[in-house]
Amino acid sequence: MAGRLAVIGAGLMGSGIAQVAAAAGWQVTMRDVDDAATDRGLAGIRRSLEKFASKGTLSAADVESTMGRITTTTELDAAADADIVVEAVFERLDVKHEVFRALDKICKADAVLATNTSAIPVTQIAAVTERPESVVGTHFFSPVPMMKLCELVRGYKTSDATLATAKTFAEQIGKTCVVVNRDIAGFVTTRLIAALVVEAVQLVESGVVSAEDLDTACKLGFGHAMGPLATTDLTGADVLLHAARNIYTDTGDEKFFPPELLQRMVTAGDLGRKTGQGFYTY
Repeated sequence: MAGRLAVIGAGLMGSGIAQVAAAAGWQVTMRDVDDAATDRGLAGIRRSLEKFASKGTLSAADVESTMGRITTTTELDAAADADIVVEAVFERLDVKHEVFRALDKICKADAVLATNTSAIPVTQIAAVTERPESVVGTHFFSPVPMMKLCELVRGYKTSDATLATAKTFAEQIGKTCVVVNRDIAGFVTTRLIAALVVEAVQLVESGVVSAEDLDTACKLGFGHAMGPLATTDLTGADVLLHAARNIYTDTGDEKFFPPELLQRMVTAGDLGRKTGQGFYTY
């Protein structure tokens, strides 16, 4: 199926999506607001590919051919000839609206416009376009080259053809898909992890259990590969806080209301692995 992919956003998610697509034979254009951002994204892709090569799962030739299929740009107009566009910008509705309004005018009529949102309803994002039937959620997981899941999300007006094209694309770049038939805030995976993290933080906050013991309970009692608080540190406490707030705002459901401890950690800048301190020290 390999064709032309445009990825809007060269951060951790965008560069990861660009990497796996290019490795699967897609011609990829990765766009961000400045050259520094696209250079960081490219450097991250090369580091990731070279790590695979050092383990013997990729050849040096594969690394170079994959890199050769990725071009970078600061121009959104570069998405004009893409068959599929995946937006991977900051998880805020106004930011995504700005991107999708522009893509609606730029992209060819039969392009699939996908959003990598983890919590914002696809219907809200699609509403600013003249082609909501062409908009679909493709929620990839971090780190994209390692994580096999893609949560496909059907907006209120997403067509069967759009969903099918997105599924074929995700499977062709090595992902296993689950389909979310109604785009409630948080979809399936973010709702589950947000509810678990909120309860886990409350248990630690109220002195019931230590962070370490809570994670051990989830790993050994439920067979989780990683406990919810270690997962929060890996994902970013700010990301989990933002997701829980989005779901709470949309639903009014108290089980998603972010605990004070999580809010205080984010305010203080203890965001997890990326800052060296979260529920654990790194």
